[in-house]
Amino acid sequence: MKHGKKYNAALSQYDRATLFDSAEAIETVKKTATAKFDETVEVHIRTGCDGRHAEQQIRGAVVLPNGTGKTVRVLVFAKGDKIAEAEAAGADYVGGEELIPKIQNDGWLDFDVVVATPDMMGVVGRLGKVLGPKGLMPNPKAGTVTMDVTKAVNDIKAGKIEYRLDKANIIHCPIGKASFSTEQLTQNFDAFMEAIVKAKPSSLKGQYLKSITLATTMGPGVRVSTAKY
Repeated sequence: MKHGKKYNAALSQYDRATLFDSAEAIETVKKTATAKFDETVEVHIRTGCDGRHAEQQIRGAVVLPNGTGKTVRVLVFAKGDKIAEAEAAGADYVGGEELIPKIQNDGWLDFDVVVATPDMMGVVGRLGKVLGPKGLMPNPKAGTVTMDVTKAVNDIKAGKIEYRLDKANIIHCPIGKASFSTEQLTQNFDAFMEAIVKAKPSSLKGQYLKSITLATTMGPGVRVSTAKY
């Protein structure tokens, strides 16, 4: 794959084979963010898990202390007094069965996270083919299927991110923006890594974290030492 001048210039600033500690890696990543927009800083973790086994699936959520730097639009499926509760908590959209055709037929997807009360999952389940592939399906492990919609909405707006194993057994997650300070990004990274370490499947034999890479949207990857974890 051929890269542009900016990418290659960024690469020349450090040795790709070096394993940095998290703060050094974050400083390096910030230096290599040269795009004209505020790039997202992402973490990519290659694990030793085998996602084909249910007990080695990793999925959860963590609230980043400094948020993600992104405005997140929340859709809540609820009924009864939970509708008013979701609206009061600051949900962008709240509704029930009437939203199904809008999403299914009109292709309406102007939201980033979907929360549902357990009694609405029968309705939301009908959207599985639309929401599932986009990673938008509410899930109890991620805290998005809950009766406590106030907490769910507040956490998401405060910078809660979901993490899960992809088909290649890698976890990809945003931890902030390149404009964040090194300290803010380090705090977010530490909170995220703490959650990942806790999520280690008990049935896993062998190495859990094979590699950790930090990168901005357009920049090259910077490797983080796994020794600490």
